Order: sequence, then structure tokens, then C-alpha cells
Amino acid sequence: MRFLFLLVLLAGAALGLYPWAIANFSGSEIGTWSVYEAGRFVPAEISLRPFDAPVRVLVDLTVWRPHAVQSGRAQLGITAAHDGRRVLEETLDFRAGPTPRQKSPQITERVFRDDAGLIEAVDAGTYRFDLSRGNVVDADIKAVELVLRRESGAVDSRMQPVGLSLMGVGVVGLVLAFRRRRNRPDNPNSQPPRWGRGNGP
Repeated sequence: MRFLFLLVLLAGAALGLYPWAIANFSGSEIGTWSVYEAGRFVPAEISLRPFDAPVRVLVDLTVWRPHAVQSGRAQLGITAAHDGRRVLEETLDFRAGPTPRQKSPQITERVFRDDAGLIEAVDAGTYRFDLSRGNVVDADIKAVELVLRRESGAVDSRMQPVGLSLMGVGVVGLVLAFRRRRNRPDNPNSQPPRWGRGNGP
């Protein structure tokens, strides 16, 4: 039973990490652009080609101090347009709860990443990306960077809840299995007899 619950736990962990792995590592990186200069947001105009599709849009938010996100929330808006047609519109929600990526142990800056989604179909030409400050921003922003990845896989949002549920079942099952084994009485037949020949008077 312990081996079965271990398999359930490992399967849950794989499914739980699946969306994060697809968003951050599938495909190849097109490039990174700074979209925040001198305390204001600046647009990024990027040439894309049809074979880049689907293009995943990620945004990295760098804050000055570890405690800069005090309320645990910072929002940014992002839009992308091509030939006057909007192809992406999303509100990014950066939270202090998840462990942020740290550039270096000696640097107090913290980098938070959020996924703005996919541009499924790409026409050859220039795409304009605009970011803006959202309604809730409790952060001392140092930098904001736009990261694009080509040929990125689609994330199935159903996978993560299923994975977390399986992880919970696996952990609970392992705990109960070990507890049951520890509380199981010893088999009296496995102990040497206390009487008889060769065991003393």
C-alpha cells in the first residue's frame, strides 16, 4: 500500500508542476524587452513571424526590497495589438505568497513572474505590447520585463487541481500506512520461547 500511495504522490506532483513547466520551459525564448523606464511604462514593438506561433507572453516584475509587496498583491495590465487589431488583453496578478525568483543572494531585489497567456495565431509583422499600472499596486517597482517564448505549449488549467488533489491523497495515505505499520502488534511466534531445553532453568 505504501508503494501505491507513493506512486499517487509522484503522479500528483508531476501533474501539479505541469502547468508551470509548460509556461516557463516549453518552446524557445524569442527575447526579453524592458518595458519600464524612469518610473513609467514604455511600449515594446516586436517583429514576429508565423512559425513563432503559438507565442507565450510572460512578464517579470522586479521590486527593490523583499518587503516591497506589502499587501501581497500588485496588478499590471497588458495588451498586444497587430495592425490595429488587439490580439491579447490580460490583467497580471503578482502575489507575494509564492516564492519569488531571486537574482542573487547578495541582491535584495526580488523578481515575480506572471503568465499573460498565448497568442495562438501569428501573422508576420510588428506587434505592439503595452503595459499599464493596475488598480492595486503595493510595490516599489524597479523594472518590468516582457519575455516571449515561441512554439510554447498550451496549459490545461484542469491539470493543476487534479495534481494537488492526488498529492493530498498520496500524503495522507502514506501517513496512515506508516502509522498502521508502527502500531501493528508483534507476532508472538517470531519471538524465541522463554522455556524449554537450551533456555536455562
